[in-house]
Amino acid sequence: MKIFSEIYGTYFRITSKILSEAYTDDKTVRDIIMKEGFRDSVLFLPQKLIPGSEDWGLLERLPDGRLKRIIKNKPVEILTSLQKSWLKAKISDPRIRLFMDDETISRLDEKLADVKPLFLSSQFRATDRFSDHDDYEDEAYREHFRQVLAAVKKRSIAEVEYVTGHGRTMRGKLVMLKIEYSPKNDKFRVYSLLLRHDRIRSSGIVNIGRITYIKDTGRVFRTPFSIDDYFSSRKCTVPAVVRVTTARNGIERFMMEFAAFEKHTVRDLETGECTVELWYDAQDETELLIRLLSYGPVVEILSPPALRKQAKERIGKQYSLLCGFNKTT
Repeated sequence: MKIFSEIYGTYFRITSKILSEAYTDDKTVRDIIMKEGFRDSVLFLPQKLIPGSEDWGLLERLPDGRLKRIIKNKPVEILTSLQKSWLKAKISDPRIRLFMDDETISRLDEKLADVKPLFLSSQFRATDRFSDHDDYEDEAYREHFRQVLAAVKKRSIAEVEYVTGHGRTMRGKLVMLKIEYSPKNDKFRVYSLLLRHDRIRSSGIVNIGRITYIKDTGRVFRTPFSIDDYFSSRKCTVPAVVRVTTARNGIERFMMEFAAFEKHTVRDLETGECTVELWYDAQDETELLIRLLSYGPVVEILSPPALRKQAKERIGKQYSLLCGFNKTT
């Protein structure tokens, strides 16, 4: 009996996900359909999967009420040509080696030897990016990154030594909370808690490239802690308010770059301009300012006054440097 007309259609993916586990239950089946399907999928798809008069015969009901798949192994995952092409492009990115070991990448290279990459890194040119990016080719950096990643996943306590932006060497016990990538700096950093006698003393951000030593203490941080509260405590008390014009596709570019930020947007239907309230990490104010100024006249910082003043001062300095350069040439 033919059930699906093509692989990786929505219903194929839903069914494949449900059959990936040997045992399941009615609630899990319905939850997956609700999450992965269309709005009306829940009206008829459960009847096709849950044993009954209309089912496809892919699951059987056990005496204890659970559902068991009729196939021995989970469905085989088949990659399309486009997926293979995308994967070939991704494994050429040096950052992928932070998340995958050399042996795995070598096996992928071998299997995708005849596949043309979807794109090449050389085809992209990043603008307004600092040149002192992390050295993703450095083996020590990769090892430190993997240790940080493991610490984040396990919420373990690590002994860490790192160099601050002012050149000071710091050492202490840290709890790694979240890794973040900065496209502007082309660097990875980790949000962390500093412990003293197993109690939280402070919080901060450590650039992974500045870590010189890291060792897992073998202990897990078990104190109840809300990461949402952590980021709320770092958030600015007053949002940055900016006006974004439609020039040079400004609104689309702005919304894409600041997609991860908490914001409130109001659009002027007559001019098409947007006024955006942007909440940000207070310690990242300088980086935010640089990112906003990179838009030039497309963006105007309206408030708070202190942020607008900083922007005015930076633009004034740039203008003075430009005038001085023109005089010398």
